[in-house]
Order: sequence, then C-alpha cells, then structure tokens
Amino acid sequence: MNQNSPKVIFLDLVVYISVMFLIREVVFSGVGFIANGLFHSLTTLVVATWILKARAVTWNDLGLNRAQSFKKTLLVTGFILVCTPLSIMLFELVKDLLPIVLAPDTSEQSSVSKFGDLKGNWLLFFSILPFIWLESLLEELLDRGFLLNWFERLFSKTSMATILAVIFQAMIFGFRHSYDLSDRSITVGLIGLVMGIAYVAFGRKLWPLILAHCILNTMSMLERVL
Repeated sequence: MNQNSPKVIFLDLVVYISVMFLIREVVFSGVGFIANGLFHSLTTLVVATWILKARAVTWNDLGLNRAQSFKKTLLVTGFILVCTPLSIMLFELVKDLLPIVLAPDTSEQSSVSKFGDLKGNWLLFFSILPFIWLESLLEELLDRGFLLNWFERLFSKTSMATILAVIFQAMIFGFRHSYDLSDRSITVGLIGLVMGIAYVAFGRKLWPLILAHCILNTMSMLERVL
C-alpha cells in the first residue's frame, strides 16, 4: 500500500486526533495545569513524530528548519500580530448577528484556577513564562506543522486541499481549547486560521508562527498581571 495514499493518511489522522483528545482525559492531580498541558502536548508530539518517521518526513520538511531570512521572519511575525487582533475585532463586531447561541465565556475565571492569581505577581509570571513559550512552540509544530499538512494530504485529490486543510486545523485548534462553541473557541480558531494562512502564504516556515504565538501568549498573560 502506498504510504502516502489518502487511506493511509486518513488512518494517520484518526490515530493522531484520537490521541490528541484522549490523552487530555489523563490528568495528574499532584501537578498543575501547565505540567499536565505539557504532558498532553509532548505525548501528542511523540505520536506525530512516529507518524512522520513512518512516512519518511521530518519536522524540517514541515518548516522547522532554520529561517533563510531574519527580515522575512520578522515581517511574517508582524503580519500575524496585526491580522490576529483585526480578525478578533471583526468577530466581536458581527457575533451578535450570527444565527448561533454561544456558550458563556469563562476563560477569565478558569485562568485563575489554571495559573494562579497573576494580578501583580511578577514572580509567578516570569516563572511560568518559559513553559508558556514551550507550549506555544509545541502547538505550532502539532497544529500547523503536522495537522495542516496531513489534512492537505488527505484532500490532495481535490482542488481545495490547502483551503480545507487550513480551515480544519483552525477548527480543531479552537475546539480543543474550549470544547464548546463559545467566544473563546472561535477567537482561538481565528488565531489558528491566521497562523495557517501565514504558514501557507509565506513559504511554510514555522519559526515566524512560533515567535508570533509566543508573543501573543505573553501579551495574554501580561494582561492578567497588570
């Protein structure tokens, strides 16, 4: 059987997505939210790496190799940092017109239980920041690096393979951050959409996305300190 046939790729995705969601049911009560989150992402990374090896693909092939142009990296990062808030602002303007009922947004309350009370706590902020950056890197590897490319392979026989891949990875990215249809799942999905578009449009390099993701998460955490 062709190792890159749509059937094989579909089975890869079934295994990967199943692990991605099922591993989140494993929670170690003796450690915090960040440690559990990293365990989930690192476990999923192991599965993704195993699939890549089986298909003779490397992470460098998916864009983890060194950027050829530092200037281009910064420009793509800037593009993401501009387009992300614009897309969220647009959603805020039109969400009341949508024919759907969104679940209540509890992200602010849950952030305290996840990270602790960050208000004015700079020591806590700087102690967890490296782990937030690591998680940002892992999410770009898994969602844009692996998931987008595997969806694209799955739909390779259609004329809209790349468009579908960008949309599907963004939907999964948003859903697994909230597990419902809410402001949070949609805004996170929009971030995934912008990241996916930037990845495809600007040479499929992961480092600009990783840098932008780290900055966005740092800014989000910083809001809780100030």
